[in-house]
Amino acid sequence: MAEQPDGLISIQDFVRWGASRFNAAGLHFGHGTDNAIDEAALLVLSALHLDPNLPANFRDCRLTPAERVRVCELIERRVVERVPAAYLIGRAWFAGLEFRVDEQVLVPRSPIAELVEVGFDPWIDADRVGRVLDLCTGSGCIGIAAAVYLPDADVDLVDISPEALVIARDNVERHGVGDRVQVFESDLFAALGDQRYDVIVSNPPYVSRAEFEALPTEYHNEPHLGLLAGEDGLDIVLRILDEAADHLNERGILVVEVGNSLPFLESRLPGVPFTWIEFERGGEGVFLLTREQLLDYRPLIEEALYS
Repeated sequence: MAEQPDGLISIQDFVRWGASRFNAAGLHFGHGTDNAIDEAALLVLSALHLDPNLPANFRDCRLTPAERVRVCELIERRVVERVPAAYLIGRAWFAGLEFRVDEQVLVPRSPIAELVEVGFDPWIDADRVGRVLDLCTGSGCIGIAAAVYLPDADVDLVDISPEALVIARDNVERHGVGDRVQVFESDLFAALGDQRYDVIVSNPPYVSRAEFEALPTEYHNEPHLGLLAGEDGLDIVLRILDEAADHLNERGILVVEVGNSLPFLESRLPGVPFTWIEFERGGEGVFLLTREQLLDYRPLIEEALYS
């Protein structure tokens, strides 16, 4: 049992204490929150079965002895195990929606959420998006959110990990979109045959070996399969670029996150006119290409892929 500090009574007391513990321990934040106070609030409120948006006037409410035990244990696990908070509480938020997560999937955090919320506008007319593919889906958050924000679209979720797809299927059921969302175990496009889509969107593995080794401990508690992608982080991205045009409808678009591997991609493909999307809420390293561009520059892409 975690040691209970003296003098802490209210919800706000435990949030402050948790934040102090986190800062003293030098924890890293980046899996749903970006600072110690928000992280502590998330864990304290989750331990109390309260909504993260609890009105401020409830923060002075007192905890029962049993609640203090639960809160202290959760705070202690975050400090000792360096596990992302989302895994400790079993849930995360993406595009304003709640998703189940565990150690079999990455914690949702892609800036692509902004694109999903506006139906990929202005890059494609939302009214003509009939089919969406979420490639390397993990928890299913991108594709399921697309199904929610594009209620007339059918969505396919694809991942190579059967363990991740257990979580994705559960999230499909939770959001009640099973009539329009299908789940496929596949190595990228391998199991999709000649299926075509208006939008292919992907947050694939894109972390280079050097970057991975330098990541904080929290990231090493995520599935390595969802992060590592060769020496420069482009092993999977180049395959997607090479194959995507064959699965896009005319005027279809490809949206892919490459994060810090952006400079590696531009150096490998200096002649390809990537559109790098800017986000109001922050985030970078997400490119867009049209089907026509993918076809036009396929020789360059294949050269980079097989060189």
